[in-house]
Amino acid sequence: MRRPATAAPFVIGTVLAGTLLLTGCGGSASAESGGRAELSVNSSYMPQPVSDSMAAGFLTIVNKGDAKDELTSVTSDAAGDVTVHETVGGAMRQVDRLAVPAHGRLVFRSGGNHLMFDELKRRPAQGQTVTVDLHFAKSGDLRVEMPVKSATYNPATGH
Repeated sequence: MRRPATAAPFVIGTVLAGTLLLTGCGGSASAESGGRAELSVNSSYMPQPVSDSMAAGFLTIVNKGDAKDELTSVTSDAAGDVTVHETVGGAMRQVDRLAVPAHGRLVFRSGGNHLMFDELKRRPAQGQTVTVDLHFAKSGDLRVEMPVKSATYNPATGH
């Protein structure tokens, strides 16, 4: 005759081993499904506007994470509206979002992707900063202090 007491530890051990195995698989599945984006911003600047109502902004968004994200909008107290533009084949167009690839960057530069500040509330002058909030689909918001440079500033030369 079998005693049920000896079967109980075997069943419990099997259930625990199965649970640990499934937990381990769950962790792997999470990593394989993309992980998280790790966003930061560098090289931000705004050339001093030549217009009282419009300005452009440039920066680089770096993603050191395992998942892509998307820049969905930009806001700033300095302007009534900030829009995101991409330039493809020399043609500029406003877009609703731009991808920030995993382990990659999204670059905004003169002649390429850029931010357009419309309805400026004040005309930023060289030496001041403009605060910008970048809104992302998954990562939340990033606040950036964008220094205002000379109207002819070129980051390659520093002038």
